[in-house]
Amino acid sequence: MVTNRVTVSLDEDAQSALDGLAGRTDKAQSELVREALVFYAANFEAATTDAGPNLEAYHRMLSSGEHVLLDVDFLHTFLDYVEGDDGEPAPEFLDAVDRVAAFHAHEYRDRFESLAELLDWLSFCGFLTVRASEGDTFHVVFPTESVKWFMSRFIALSTEQSPFDIEVEEGVSKVLLTEVR
Repeated sequence: MVTNRVTVSLDEDAQSALDGLAGRTDKAQSELVREALVFYAANFEAATTDAGPNLEAYHRMLSSGEHVLLDVDFLHTFLDYVEGDDGEPAPEFLDAVDRVAAFHAHEYRDRFESLAELLDWLSFCGFLTVRASEGDTFHVVFPTESVKWFMSRFIALSTEQSPFDIEVEEGVSKVLLTEVR
């Protein structure tokens, strides 16, 4: 194997990162730089594309174990098969959803100052799309009817402790949500 030498000048942040990795891995700095260069080349598009804060937020959500990736077809399947004998969602399922919403209401109380912030978060999570807004009214579209009833219920219950109230007006395929102070 032919070895080529390269001299690299490192700023303080880069040197600190290299020292930290060397301490954590017990690898030589040269080996770490080689591995980092190969990794960067293999992931060039991901490393140079402006993913913005979304990639960081996804990483935090997934690495904490609090959230999981779920194929959207699984979500629709779960929601389509939670019906009781009367065609309505089973009471046990509704109780569980309401407990989750109550927990989030406590969490969201100090996290979101406005309905716009909450909808931005839920849109980021993939549950809905905000098509337009007029003042404090938002046109929210859901991918399916089952996601619509599920998320409409969740939004109503999870905002009960928020510094704002909401009004919900359901349409056929979308919901109008209005923030009320």
